Amino acid sequence: MRYALIIAGGSGTRLWPMSRASQPKQLIPFVGGKSLLQLAFERLDGLVPPERRYICAGRQQAGAIHAALPGLSAEQFLGEPTGRDTLNAIGLAAAVIGQRDPEAVIGVFTADHIIEPVGEFRTIIDRGFSLAERRPNTLVTFGITPTAAATCYGYLQLGAPMDETARLVGQFKEKPDVATAEAYLAAGPQRYLWNSGMFVWRAATLLDCISRYEPATFAGLAKIGLSWPTPQREAVLNEIFPTLKKISVDFAVMEPASRDAKVRVAAVPMPVRWLDVGSWPAFGETCARDANGNTLGTERALLLDTRGALVASSDPRHLVAAIGCDDLIIIHTPDATLVCRKDRADAIKELHRQVGERYGKEFL
Repeated sequence: MRYALIIAGGSGTRLWPMSRASQPKQLIPFVGGKSLLQLAFERLDGLVPPERRYICAGRQQAGAIHAALPGLSAEQFLGEPTGRDTLNAIGLAAAVIGQRDPEAVIGVFTADHIIEPVGEFRTIIDRGFSLAERRPNTLVTFGITPTAAATCYGYLQLGAPMDETARLVGQFKEKPDVATAEAYLAAGPQRYLWNSGMFVWRAATLLDCISRYEPATFAGLAKIGLSWPTPQREAVLNEIFPTLKKISVDFAVMEPASRDAKVRVAAVPMPVRWLDVGSWPAFGETCARDANGNTLGTERALLLDTRGALVASSDPRHLVAAIGCDDLIIIHTPDATLVCRKDRADAIKELHRQVGERYGKEFL
């Protein structure tokens, strides 16, 4: 049967001060009154029944996630004792779901994307499910057509056609420098696609790959999976999960799999509008614009002689007023305000670290 896993464990530090430990970016209702997690869950309608959709996130987010998704059962929430990167989040789900259904085919999605049109997304994901169902030894990923020489995404180097819907992946290319990204963009989408971070595979196939590439991690996940139906579940999870090697599924599985004759890595092109809402400039792309090119994430803003600014507030009653603040990011929350040049948005992650060092967890 088909299952879905939504990874919702990101901390969203580049969206500080609105994204906090108590309400990370995927739970903030800042896209038409809905959170990114809610949008990700709804996008799966017609693909996977709600009762077979799982969420993996930090254990401390359980209450907020169940509030955002009231129909989600306790069994559908996989709470991590601590974050150990995507291999272990995805491996945990494969171990748990695979223990219940050895024939499970799992689609993996993230909770920080905006994807349009949704109908096209569903059609393409269905192709990925069908490919994994027809070819059990295939790891399916989805490639986004690059629109810029981005250095913040990984790239898929495409090989020969696998069928009418997919291409073999010759190699995974991690986040490149500017010159390399420009070369990838110039080569065109028939050669390079952005790595979307979405996958489809059989649980058994993924676990077999983990057993060969990361045997120590597989051994730990296998113990957790066996314990899941028993009263020892939490004790085993708490003991083993924090000890697992912290590594992404791209490095741990997808890269070695692309060189492994026992499996095939296939990319299904996904020509949709895909936005990874991982920073304030990216968030600005979801907002309305005024005549001066300012992007507004709040209904109450008065901007005089200001162009190209981004303004957002977590309080719909709060008025943000600015004069002559071209190309600034201005974010208001009840206890912290961020003012930053747009071209320095990447430094917010470092600012977040220093806020924690100076003021402790109060503002994190």
